[in-house]
Amino acid sequence: MEYSTFGRHVAVDTWGVDFEVLNNAELLQVHLVEAAEACGATVMSVQAKQFEPQGATVLVLLSESHLSIHTYPERGFAAIDCYTCGETVDPQMAIDYLVTVLQPEKCYAKKLIRGLGELEVVTPEINQVELV
Repeated sequence: MEYSTFGRHVAVDTWGVDFEVLNNAELLQVHLVEAAEACGATVMSVQAKQFEPQGATVLVLLSESHLSIHTYPERGFAAIDCYTCGETVDPQMAIDYLVTVLQPEKCYAKKLIRGLGELEVVTPEINQVELV
């Protein structure tokens, strides 16, 4: 399928992720930047917030749009979101990278194809990637 320049948006819910990983905004920031670079995106800036008593949010602003994670360590849950415009950066590659790093017990994903009128929702296959 050919994509419009309005892009693709992948949203993932992960369950059963280690508390210590989800409760470390600095570590998550490193992994999100690595994921952005792995999919060929251009990182513009990064914002990270460590919450008390637990939880973290990291937002990576990309030239192509964004990559984010919001965590609930006490529930082993993370919501990951990646939207990229254009045809050269594949948000699924960033998601696959993060799923490999987080090693969730369960993972549920949806991909939205943006800019075609009515939103097209696709269930993507999540792949484990080899970390370098």
